[in-house]
Amino acid sequence: MTDSILSINGTGMQTLEILTLLTLIALLPSILIMMTCFTRIVIVLSLLRNALGLQQTPPNTVIIGIALFLSLFIMQPVISDINQNAYEPYKSDLITQQQAIDNASVPLKKFMLKQTKIDSLNVFLNFADMKRPKNLMEIPMHIVIPAFMTSELSRAFLMGFLLYIPFLVIDIIVASVLMSMGMVMLPPSMISTPFKLLLFVVVNGWSLLFSTLVSSFN
Repeated sequence: MTDSILSINGTGMQTLEILTLLTLIALLPSILIMMTCFTRIVIVLSLLRNALGLQQTPPNTVIIGIALFLSLFIMQPVISDINQNAYEPYKSDLITQQQAIDNASVPLKKFMLKQTKIDSLNVFLNFADMKRPKNLMEIPMHIVIPAFMTSELSRAFLMGFLLYIPFLVIDIIVASVLMSMGMVMLPPSMISTPFKLLLFVVVNGWSLLFSTLVSSFN
């Protein structure tokens, strides 16, 4: 009788773990977008494509793939921390499921708070009628996440603006030259796009962009 009860309890725990795992898998895209560096990277890459005057080159799948693997590279210390302090102890039955979730949220919260602007954090603290504690780790996740997302969007658009400037200068120069030559009917983008691609290749743009993106999270 006792063995039957233990078997039923064990089956129930396994079912609960499977449901938890399926829930985490379903939420994984949202976690990737809202709690990692993925959003900043994919926005900057998309704005770079627009600045170059290219509509579908590189395609969306390539941009998402680059953003995903750059995110894995940048988030590797956080992933290792979660694996060491949350997943492995839980897998070895050293901690409970709730403790594993709490342990996993700590490195993620540290990463997000490090990238979150104080102004953005204060805005959502005011919305929630909360005072900013001395220890920022005491701020709940439902405030940290939107503040982090706001900061990421702000930084991504700022980086995109800075990327636009040199290519905008090329567009202005080409348009002015064509207008002075009376070639009004010739689209300036037809002439400026090769020059923008040449500039990007000459300055080793991809390496500079990737190194800047990675260093912006340090």
